[in-house]
Formats: sequence, structure tokens, C-alpha cells
Amino acid sequence: MSKEQVRRAKLEGLNAGDVCNGVVSGIEAFGVFVDIGGLDGVVNCAEWTWGTHYEAYEAISDVVEIGQEVTVVVLGVDLDRGQCALSLKALHPDPLPEFARTHFGRVVTGRVEKVVNIGAFVQVDQHYAGLVPWPELADHMSDPSDYALQAGDEVAVEVVAINLVHRRILLSLRP
Repeated sequence: MSKEQVRRAKLEGLNAGDVCNGVVSGIEAFGVFVDIGGLDGVVNCAEWTWGTHYEAYEAISDVVEIGQEVTVVVLGVDLDRGQCALSLKALHPDPLPEFARTHFGRVVTGRVEKVVNIGAFVQVDQHYAGLVPWPELADHMSDPSDYALQAGDEVAVEVVAINLVHRRILLSLRP
């Protein structure tokens, strides 16, 4: 069989939910290519790991490296385009429900990731950052740069809401 025939046969034999072993064959800004027996599937950056911000990784090499053996889950197969979508994170349970059970309504210490025009994102867990909305930051200031919070600051925040569907955490600044 030719390389293309092997690739096509592998693609046709895959189904969503299949678990496969493979080897990282390429790394791009948008994702990782994994060779799963003659077929390169793609792990999109949102499927690297659980968390709210995959951008927290300076490079995908913080998660995987070329030549590394990995286990992936097939998310979908597109026979017309000859592609398959893969996931690294689908093999691990989503930590957000556990975070909600243990942190909802509690005051936690976190590190400010960035201050933006809608508020401040605060890292409250190794996987998650939440938003302290602008009204919480300042009563009468019109510009976020006027507020004293800076990236890297440690702050006490209360976890006031968690949306498991949209994967968002709402925080309130505490003195």
C-alpha cells in the first residue's frame, strides 16, 4: 500500500472517542501534529490541557515536544478533508467542577495576570483565572490604568460565581 492509502485507511478506521497512541511529529502556533500510525492528526491549542488560558504557556513545548509519545482521544474525523481532530486533555477529568465544589463562596489569594478594560484577571488555581469586573476595582475611575492593581500583584478575592457551561469564574476583590 502507498503512504496515501495507509493514511486514508487509518482515517476511515477512526471514530470520535477512539483513544490512540502516537508521536508528536510537528508543533505550530495553532496546535500540535501527532502521527497515529501513518496519519497526522491535529491537537488544537484549546485541547492541550484543561484551564482557561492556554496562552499561559509561553510555548507548546511547555506541554509536549517533538518525538514525545502521547495518548490522544479522537474528537472527530473529516473524511472529505482528510483530517482528524485530536485531544490531549480529554483523557483527564475536567478540574472545574471540583474547583467549584471546593472554592465557591470562599476567599482565596491569587496573582493578577493582567488588567484590561473590563477588569482584572486573577489566577486563582493552577488551571484557572477568574475575572474581577471593573466596577469591583474602582467606584469612579474611568481608566483601568488609574487603578493600582498591576500584573503580578497578589490579591485576596472571593469566588462569587462559576459558570460550568461557559467555563467562567467571577471574582470579587476583598480587602
